[in-house]
Amino acid sequence: MSPTYRQPGVVLTDHRFTVPLDHDDPEGERIELYAREAVAGDKAGEDLPWLLYLQGGPGFGANRFSGKQAWLGRALEEYRVLLLDQRGTGASTPASRQTLPLRGGPAAQADYLAHFRADAIVRDCEAIRPRLTGGAPWTVLGQSFGGFCTVRYLSTAPEGLSAALITGGLPSLNAHADDVYRAAYPRIERKVAAHYDRYPQDVERARRIAEHLLAHEPVVLPGGYRLTVEAFQSLGILLGGSEGSHRLHYLLEDAFVTTPEGPALSDAFLEEAQAQLSYAGHPLYALMHELIYTRQGRPTAWSAERVRAEFPQFDAAKALAGDGPVLFTGESVHPWMFESDPALRPLRETADLLAARADWAPLYDRERLAANEVPVAAAVYHEDMYVDTAHALETARAIRGLRTWVTDEFEHDGLRAGGPRVLDRLLALVRDEV
Repeated sequence: MSPTYRQPGVVLTDHRFTVPLDHDDPEGERIELYAREAVAGDKAGEDLPWLLYLQGGPGFGANRFSGKQAWLGRALEEYRVLLLDQRGTGASTPASRQTLPLRGGPAAQADYLAHFRADAIVRDCEAIRPRLTGGAPWTVLGQSFGGFCTVRYLSTAPEGLSAALITGGLPSLNAHADDVYRAAYPRIERKVAAHYDRYPQDVERARRIAEHLLAHEPVVLPGGYRLTVEAFQSLGILLGGSEGSHRLHYLLEDAFVTTPEGPALSDAFLEEAQAQLSYAGHPLYALMHELIYTRQGRPTAWSAERVRAEFPQFDAAKALAGDGPVLFTGESVHPWMFESDPALRPLRETADLLAARADWAPLYDRERLAANEVPVAAAVYHEDMYVDTAHALETARAIRGLRTWVTDEFEHDGLRAGGPRVLDRLLALVRDEV
């Protein structure tokens, strides 16, 4: 019997399902999925439609809410919500440096992880849907990578959906990872420029930290992370969130303390940097991130790292040799991360094998999307640091009947920051109420 418990205004139920690792081999190995059902306390006994939430990532478990936080309260007004920990994440069968050696060596680990893309996630959803809904279709809410999964859902199993809501997650249907990052680096540069316009004092602070790291690297953080100048620059991932610029500013302002040996990076700065940079809690993100941009017959081949070389303004040493600002980077994964991060070091060869792999099946079906009959609405965040607006709008035009809400009111985390308003708007769009 599934455990049921309460939070303020919400009744929660834990669900565990077993599904095939490879859905094309249903009699083969099985893995476990965890999902948390949420329903409003005063509606717990009602026969409500289901809303499936697909978290961003890849590699993150579903949000752990307390009560009716963010968008959940709005959803619980009319839905029974399923918060799914996608395969390999959260309380589902984990995939990490601790568990992957159970598979064997790096080649076996890479073969195992090849079953952790959006195609398998959607088949997981279709495997568990009849057990919860009795076969009725459900509404899906996809945030970021969850939106990528939703487009896959529309491509392969639209009969399972009564409506599709996407926030910051319309993927390009044909771009390779190289195309994604060539569009991303100029966008990231604009985000950094906006940050420095808001906090001009951070220009000198970032230069000073980068100079210190180049002179002393690697600085080893309390948990063993090796802080290099490239790792420091990757703190720019914060700039994609609604509060990220402010958080980055506060991190930089107290970076140094005076010690008997002279200026040093403070323990407080190093501790916060490690919390931001470590992949210990979400190693699948590092392993799988570029694979969400695969194209059949082409490896990703560490795309973000290769394409970065085309943008020399991101070279911190060159910036310090002149008078230019040190540029932060954004949502990208690089080979050096598998040397810097103790949570990733044992997985470096596995990551290399995944980056070299070229036998990926296509994720999206243009013909089925062009004939789509599922009501779909998507929030497209103008100048989203993580998802290119032009790519998103091109895809929106390719999905029959999709309605977009293009806004610069929110950043990529709009569903969290403006949750009830964002969800309300998307529901109104799919219902033709606006």
